[in-house]
Amino acid sequence: MLLCDFHIHTKYSDGSMELRKVIDIFGQAGFDVIAITDHVVNGDSMIGKLAYRFRFTITEKNFDEYIENIKYEAERAWNKYEMLVIPGVEISKNYLSSEKSAHLLIIDIKDFIPACDSYESIFLQAKKQNALVIACHPHHMKGEIRNTLYLWKNRQKYGKYIDAWEIANRDDVFRVVSLKKYPYIANSDFHKPRHLYSWKTLLNCDKNVESVKNCIKNNKGVAITLFRG
Repeated sequence: MLLCDFHIHTKYSDGSMELRKVIDIFGQAGFDVIAITDHVVNGDSMIGKLAYRFRFTITEKNFDEYIENIKYEAERAWNKYEMLVIPGVEISKNYLSSEKSAHLLIIDIKDFIPACDSYESIFLQAKKQNALVIACHPHHMKGEIRNTLYLWKNRQKYGKYIDAWEIANRDDVFRVVSLKKYPYIANSDFHKPRHLYSWKTLLNCDKNVESVKNCIKNNKGVAITLFRG
């Protein structure tokens, strides 16, 4: 089984650590597959404008640099740790209302996708890139002022576009995902070193990008584990 985490942030958005240090933390901890998923935030809300002001978001201007640096670090990670690193982003539609807010992981992204686009456009662009679409923290989280409930509230409309749902995020478990029998994964939502110790995904597949994506899409050979050093 491959030990995986597909929801990881660096200083490219609101993480506390540089990309290289994040790679080394996961490599030294024995992970097989990770995805770097810094935020791409919508700029059409007050919360989104603050993210742009404080540079807590990937933009179209620095997206190519972001992807190139992940690819560079991915080669180093493979040579040093035999760890597969996949480029991604977290499309973050943030509003004052939790029921209007939604976050999506786009795994194996190639081209920039604006967070201000419609959901239909985002899904279409992701599929054209053969990227994986994950609904992250889709239900109520402990201790959070703002939740991201839009996709769950509208799952009948958008569920067909979503490859998997986070059934666990950091220390939260979303039982509703299992009750609906949706494809699932579990992630850390890593922002700082202590977040390493959290829920993770186990995959029974080969260690390459297409095998990992297919395993998640088919939801066979997928398990979750609570990682404690």
